[in-house]
Amino acid sequence: MKRRDFLKGAGTGLGLAAATLSPKAFADLPTVKWRLASSFPKSLDTIYGAAELLSDRLNKITAGKFQLRVYAGNELVPGLLVFDAVQQGTVECGHTASYYYVGKNMAFAFDTAMPFGLTARQQNAWMYYGGGLKLMRELFKPYNILNFPGGNTGVQMGGWFRKEIKSLKDLQGLKMRIPGLGGQIMAKLGVVPQTLAGGDIYPALERGALDAAEWVGPYDDEKLGFHKIAKHYYYPGWWEGGPQLSFYVNLQKWNDLPDAYQQAFEAAAAEANLHMLAEYDHKNPQSLARLVKSGVKLQAFPKDVMTAAYQEAFRLYEAEAKTNPAFARIYSDWKRFREQQNLWFKVAEASYANFLYSQR
Repeated sequence: MKRRDFLKGAGTGLGLAAATLSPKAFADLPTVKWRLASSFPKSLDTIYGAAELLSDRLNKITAGKFQLRVYAGNELVPGLLVFDAVQQGTVECGHTASYYYVGKNMAFAFDTAMPFGLTARQQNAWMYYGGGLKLMRELFKPYNILNFPGGNTGVQMGGWFRKEIKSLKDLQGLKMRIPGLGGQIMAKLGVVPQTLAGGDIYPALERGALDAAEWVGPYDDEKLGFHKIAKHYYYPGWWEGGPQLSFYVNLQKWNDLPDAYQQAFEAAAAEANLHMLAEYDHKNPQSLARLVKSGVKLQAFPKDVMTAAYQEAFRLYEAEAKTNPAFARIYSDWKRFREQQNLWFKVAEASYANFLYSQR
């Protein structure tokens, strides 16, 4: 698929380019009815809501000619099988997190988040303008999938702990719900990582089967009630500095779409990508204030934990790059982009933010 100048307009996330498509542009086109399988339950309204926004905008942009019905996780297919469902054409499209599928190839994590990786803004910059989208689409293409950025939570929290973590030694033997690459790195630090669905975390904490658990951030965590059991709330979630969600489209179905529908989808997806982060940035501060007021102890991870985790993360990446050509190709580009971004953010964003936050 050629990269249109249109995509640059869609990259603003406002869908303004699609607004130039008059309803007359769709008048003679056939009505299209697609199904989207989400990995997420409706209770995660901000994440799940990105797919609903995509559906609503497609309907309005095309004057009702492109209809997309959204199904929550497990309604059509299991939440962690969205990739397979889109690949096989069971559904036309999906909404998920690509790092769920690192078992297929660890390189899929770049499409969501790498521990100590890019922030949400940097992820958008890499995907839309830094070549990340091209690299990721090359990875997805053999799986018959076309991917689009589909939201971001912003940096997540480090999770809920029943006991205080004063140093690296306090992690030894600790049973923690933390999946994916973050779990692999935590295991190197002595943690016993566990993979549990959201609904299973609270009872596991309650009965002592877990000593700690991470989920997303204040808004979503508050709803699950972890603060009623584990009072120590740690930050930052270094394994998810800017986790991107993604829309998947079956490549054959995409190629069958008229060009005007493709443009509408690109614009609507970019708009959904923007809105999720804005909504979390609006909701998280309010939830965090309520949690602290209820007695939650907000604490930063000790420096030795952060340093050890950082070192283990890049040992993992370097080792994977030696045996996985797809990972190595993306990692080289991603690492170079990350270094450039960090130099710029250190000069401008970080210096401004650090001064601002130090003032009353």
